[in-house]
Amino acid sequence: MPELADSHPHRAEAIATWLRSRGLSPEGVVLVISMLPIVELRGAVPVGINLFRIPWYAVVPLAVIGNMLPVFAILLFLNVAVRLLGRFRICRRFFDWLFARTRARSGLMRRWEFWGLVLFVSVPLPVTGAWTGSVAAVLMGLRYWRSVLAIALGVVFAGAVVTTLSLLGGWGAALAAVALLGLLVHGFLSGLRRRREALGRRSRDDRTD
Repeated sequence: MPELADSHPHRAEAIATWLRSRGLSPEGVVLVISMLPIVELRGAVPVGINLFRIPWYAVVPLAVIGNMLPVFAILLFLNVAVRLLGRFRICRRFFDWLFARTRARSGLMRRWEFWGLVLFVSVPLPVTGAWTGSVAAVLMGLRYWRSVLAIALGVVFAGAVVTTLSLLGGWGAALAAVALLGLLVHGFLSGLRRRREALGRRSRDDRTD
């Protein structure tokens, strides 16, 4: 199964098998899995198409709806949850970890805001998705409905990508690996370029002093 869902390729399938054994219908499994953090739509679509053999045109709407359901609550209540639960040390540590993780990966969003958020959500990788995008939107103070629209567009784009890869089978997995390698190389080169620019600015400042 060509999954870009997370670092453990069989996680979505294992969850799906467990839910199915509890009597949940295949369509219900797809909906529930798409709501889960980390797994999200990028795990639900391959499960629906490749594990349960549901037609892609039935899987994608379920996965998009399920992936979007937590978004509304996160955008509305994250700040309230932080204020109420942040008084407990274990919750405060979790929120600190979550915000640090999100900030470390939100450079694209800080630069381009709306379209950066769309791109961030649409790339089906473990560190991206509707959940992380929603947290980033709150941290950046983006307007509610603008954030909802950006995340919805990103989820739809991600659905198109993951559906295509799932239908391609082994070729989809190979294409995903090439795309991931390209993104890693691009990130490495961008980091080197930023480092050189920072060193260049520091050198110019030293000469000016």
